[in-house]
Amino acid sequence: MTIRVGIFIFENVEVLDFAGPYEVFTTAARVAKAPLFEVFTIAASDEPVRARAGLLVCPDHALSAHPAIDLLIIPGGVVSAELEKPEIIRWIADCYRMTRITASVCTGAFLLAKAGLLGGGQVTTHWEDIADLRSAFPNLDVQEGVRWIDHGRIVSSAGISAGIDMSLHLVERLANRELAIRTARQLDFDWTENPSPEADTHHV
Repeated sequence: MTIRVGIFIFENVEVLDFAGPYEVFTTAARVAKAPLFEVFTIAASDEPVRARAGLLVCPDHALSAHPAIDLLIIPGGVVSAELEKPEIIRWIADCYRMTRITASVCTGAFLLAKAGLLGGGQVTTHWEDIADLRSAFPNLDVQEGVRWIDHGRIVSSAGISAGIDMSLHLVERLANRELAIRTARQLDFDWTENPSPEADTHHV
């Protein structure tokens, strides 16, 4: 069965936050030689999105018309404008009810929190934004020094490149460990398998 991975993009999205997971899941499908993952981007409209540092990205779908999503990834970047858009927050909350997993990279955690998806559970974000996340959402148990936190239907990851580690973890979870290892090797990426780097005894 094909797992549909939807990645939300927006103005000032951090490039590696969305491109890293995109590369992981598309590479995993290529390595598997099967349509295991179908990956697409979603934006507020069909108009191109200007990512952080100026990269222009054309979304595959708009919020109003996109395929069903099994795994939703909310990347980070400059999220202040998105936090003030009720239609975006509502869409994230609505998607959560339909997805198997909703995951954040970096400051994407702020959007999950604003959508009310994190409860009082553990979450992580970029090290530079830990204090701000704690201040904005004092009910959260914000963890630092971890690459990702997996709570079943909600998974959050730390800053930027940590999204690749988290995505490889999700490949292992949704498919199998062998495919995750082969994908990391194909990417020539030193996968930190353990969410706490200090406890990780095996890098691929």
